[in-house]
Amino acid sequence: MASFRKILTGAVAVAAVGGIAWVALQPEVVPVDLAKVERGALEVTVNADGETRIRDVFDVTAPVTGRVLRSPVQIGDVVVADDTVVARIEPGAPAFLDERSRSQAEAAVAQAVAAVSLATTQISIAEADLSFAQSQLSRVHDLHERGTIPQAQLDQAELAVDVAAAQLDSAHASFDMREAELAAQRAVLIQPGAGGGAVSTSCCIDILAPASGSVLSLENESARMVMAGSQILSIGRPGDLEITADLLSTDAVRITAGNMAYVERWGGPEALEAKVRVIEPAGFTKISALGIEEQRVKVLLDFVTPEAERPALGHGFRVFLRVVEWRGDEVLRLPISALFRENGDWAVFVVEAGQAVLRPVTIGQRNTEFAEVLSGLEPDEVVITHPGDKISDGVLVLDREAL
Repeated sequence: MASFRKILTGAVAVAAVGGIAWVALQPEVVPVDLAKVERGALEVTVNADGETRIRDVFDVTAPVTGRVLRSPVQIGDVVVADDTVVARIEPGAPAFLDERSRSQAEAAVAQAVAAVSLATTQISIAEADLSFAQSQLSRVHDLHERGTIPQAQLDQAELAVDVAAAQLDSAHASFDMREAELAAQRAVLIQPGAGGGAVSTSCCIDILAPASGSVLSLENESARMVMAGSQILSIGRPGDLEITADLLSTDAVRITAGNMAYVERWGGPEALEAKVRVIEPAGFTKISALGIEEQRVKVLLDFVTPEAERPALGHGFRVFLRVVEWRGDEVLRLPISALFRENGDWAVFVVEAGQAVLRPVTIGQRNTEFAEVLSGLEPDEVVITHPGDKISDGVLVLDREAL
């Protein structure tokens, strides 16, 4: 009995060792992720950040230097072209006078007062001359009627009256001129607030909206002094939006006017559609966030999606663009994660009879998800995605999802 137990124990040990050896000699089966090569749509896009803007923005500026009153409109208000008053400008207050300027102005007023007095005296002299000339004419006329003096003397007396009358008119005109000069010199002495307020409100300029739309921005809501040409506000129609994007010059040459684009990350649930309208012919240098100089090109796009489907989108909103560079509808494609380099060429691992088979492929267009297969693969073939170091030609594989 003891001998039998020893024999049985030895047999079990031999069997265990043999099982272990058999398992050790079996080839390893590697779990992998699989994908099928199939036909479908493929799009290659140029991606960039963009910004919405109103196509036609009207900047309202001050036509004259003066004091613009508190804004009668607010941001978002609807205005009508040539009807809504968007700003009102009054004359500005006079400047303060320093001590020297005030003394000079007071001296000028005193000089003007003296000139008015002189003009008054000249009027009195001219009136006396005219009265004397008229009395002389009366006596000469009586003597001429009696025939005691010649006609020439009568003509000379009439001329003296005309000259005296003209001198009187000149004196009155000189008086008016001196009074105007006095008023002008006194105006120099007017100080800010001398009329009971900061400025005179005897006249003002009402600025009407140059176009219908909404107020987009206000430089300042409060009353203030402005120079001629200073911006006051801007007006635009919120629905008339376009998109502007600064593309790398190497990306801009890959697209053309008329290319479609997807507008994403704008805040809505669905992507919007747009179309490239203009690719500007001149580039510019822009410093990236990493401090690298980049050549950029401005690209303008028009919305294709109706305004009713993007009511919340406004001026200056950030969006993300995917401009379609190339599109194919029935393209033989495979996941780009299945591709890797083998001796400088593209290759994939194809699953055949549970084994990984190395196969070179030729690819065409590709994006971040799929690549176009030009040769090396057929529809419905299965390839390994994300092949690791354990995968090589002839290795047994198993679909990870089947575990």
